[in-house]
Amino acid sequence: MSTAFSDFGPLTERRRVERQRQERRRFMVAVGGASVLLIIIVMGGAAVAYNAGFGDGGSSSSSSGDGGAQPSLSGVSKIIKAMCAQTDYRDTCEKSLAKVASNASASSSPRDIVRASVAAIGDAVEKAFDKSGEIVSDDPRVKAAIADCKEIYENARDDLERTLGGIDAGGVDGLTKGGYQLRVWLSAVIADQETCIDGFPDGDLKDKMRDAMESGKELTSNALAIIGKASSFLAALNLPASSAASHRRLLSFAFDEDTPRQPDVPLWVSRQQRRLLKGKFQNKLTPNVVVAKDGSGKFKTINDALAAMPKKYTGRYVIYVKEGVYDEYVTITKKMANVTMYGDGAKKTIITGNRNFVDGRTTYKTATFSAQGDGFMGIALGFRNTAGAAKHQAVALLVQSDKSIFLNCRMEGYQDTLYAHSKTQFYRNCVVSGTVDFIFGDAAAVFQNCVLTLRRPLDNQQNIATAQGRADGREATGFVLQHCRFAAEPALKDASRPAVRSYLARPWREYSRTLIMDSDIPAFVDKAGYLPWSGDFGLRTLWYAEYGNKGAGAATAGRVSWPGYKKVISKEEATKFTVQNFLHAEPWIKPTGTPVKYGMWA
Repeated sequence: MSTAFSDFGPLTERRRVERQRQERRRFMVAVGGASVLLIIIVMGGAAVAYNAGFGDGGSSSSSSGDGGAQPSLSGVSKIIKAMCAQTDYRDTCEKSLAKVASNASASSSPRDIVRASVAAIGDAVEKAFDKSGEIVSDDPRVKAAIADCKEIYENARDDLERTLGGIDAGGVDGLTKGGYQLRVWLSAVIADQETCIDGFPDGDLKDKMRDAMESGKELTSNALAIIGKASSFLAALNLPASSAASHRRLLSFAFDEDTPRQPDVPLWVSRQQRRLLKGKFQNKLTPNVVVAKDGSGKFKTINDALAAMPKKYTGRYVIYVKEGVYDEYVTITKKMANVTMYGDGAKKTIITGNRNFVDGRTTYKTATFSAQGDGFMGIALGFRNTAGAAKHQAVALLVQSDKSIFLNCRMEGYQDTLYAHSKTQFYRNCVVSGTVDFIFGDAAAVFQNCVLTLRRPLDNQQNIATAQGRADGREATGFVLQHCRFAAEPALKDASRPAVRSYLARPWREYSRTLIMDSDIPAFVDKAGYLPWSGDFGLRTLWYAEYGNKGAGAATAGRVSWPGYKKVISKEEATKFTVQNFLHAEPWIKPTGTPVKYGMWA
């Protein structure tokens, strides 16, 4: 218990509750509009339950270090029912929060119920991933999938812990202001569960892993729903939360006294680097280490440079990779946060490999370069997978790094070139080339001023530029292509070979979400625009849209007529998917000096 609140008694508590009621009445009178009415209608039951759960100074109410009285058993139960009513899996929600309802003394506010909804995911996810470890098989592909699941579980656990930490650190502010970040992490947990399943060959084992993951996915979906509603709920109704915590900032952001107009500047950006990170990076950044194949740097390989990186480093660690072709597989691990790696140009500094699915690897393990540590920046680099079309899935670049930036880079491959796996990502002035689903994953990613180059696939294949993998409709993820250009390699137009159809997107997961706006779509893109994944899978639940596109292939008259395809949306709707609105990106992009358009292009 915090001593700052030790003088709270029944009288002060009654006064505080009465003030809250008066403030809510003033709020309801002062603020009109359909959105406020909706909040009151949807969440009113929880508000009534919350207030009804307090005594008038008797045994059902007590002082709390959270700065508020504790609701009674019946009050907590009513709050849980009201919150769970907003979820897609209501029974699962209520069962998962039953312990909270049976122990009201452990819950001092709806914030604790939100926390409990996230905490409940941990056990279910652990049990599900443990199922993979129980599988015994001599099949190399199954063994590879099991190994993936063990690694991926660590990622899911870390993101759940970060979500809980965000709720704990933020109080009401953590939900009203940090709700987006919490949803990004929980979306990554869903992506991790799906990735574990993906590794198994089609058949009985894959079906069993899918069933094992069901509970964890339902609980994660419920937590996404509760956090999404809690943001509006707690802000509008001013319910109590941790007063001590509410003044703390969420995650690794702090107020920078030297830049008062930019609160929430990431801690890793020092005053010196803020000055340096303006204009051309490679000309102004001072590297911590230099990598050069010709021996003119401290290291000859990128992996040697990473191995020598200090285990504890404050600030941004800068690695300059000189011109050359580096035939090595590189991983920026989770512990390597805030790494900047820059080269002499995307056609000069090239990291290459040829791992692929046909030769026995899971898609997740085919990547030439993997960026896992948060805050990674790749500048003027080329990432290649040279396995070729016949080898099927072969990733050049895999990105799980939150708040990652790629500037003036090239990603070259065929099928599955760029695996934008999860979390928030920004690509500017990049070229991505490939054939089947060559930009895929479940990240919240914006591609701005980029070129998507379609190559020649196998004669029996079709080209699909994107395959976004949102598996739950409440995830904060999706692909946005803003002011981009679709291009074709000459081989794709070779009249002496069978014609190849090329499409903008197809739904890898049921709630796939992709917006193409202010982009150039040439005539070689099929007029249907989009390709089904399998039968009618996802066609009602996906969200695909276009806005302000140009070019001979931009006409939407011949597009698919799926329920989930929105054709051309309004500017107001498109604005929701700009860099700032969709990625909440200014606090982490602006300090780096990366060229960016935060709003609409025109």
